[in-house]
Amino acid sequence: LLVLILLSPVFLITAIGVKLSSHGPVIFKQKRIGRNKKPFTMYKFRSMRVTGTEDTGWTTDQDARKTKFGSLIRKFSIDELPQFWNVLKGDMSIIGPRPEIPFHVDHFKQEVPRYLVRQQVRPGITGWAQVNGFRGDTSIEERIRYDIEYIENWTIGLDTRIFFKTVFGGMINKEISSSIKRS
Repeated sequence: LLVLILLSPVFLITAIGVKLSSHGPVIFKQKRIGRNKKPFTMYKFRSMRVTGTEDTGWTTDQDARKTKFGSLIRKFSIDELPQFWNVLKGDMSIIGPRPEIPFHVDHFKQEVPRYLVRQQVRPGITGWAQVNGFRGDTSIEERIRYDIEYIENWTIGLDTRIFFKTVFGGMINKEISSSIKRS
């Protein structure tokens, strides 16, 4: 709750930017799969045009759906900030494996060994895979390897390390940074 209050000026500025940059809602809502395979609604600032592929589409580096303002807020992970509401509700924690949409869970559980191990813990805003460079359009097998390593070796120290890696460098999405430079 304190984070939501402290970040309220950032929320306001971002909401105005999203509204001015394209048509559609400010907040993007999407079903994700959480702990014990329980579905929940995850919140983000909308960074893309509304298209109808939100339930199956995978975002890529050169995704034409992204708005210019959306690319900016994605670069600095500002689009993820509404997920603190998910943390307050108990659907997510600050640190843990990133939640996936049902479409991907159904697909990956068949193809990636031990994929469903990650459903045993509450998903997070940031995680071990993300601070090690596996976010966005990267190897799902490597992400899962890092997620399982996190789950099997969890300590408060590891969470602290992930938190500081996120705050001091992990929040900048290098995949998106390179695409902004090319634009």
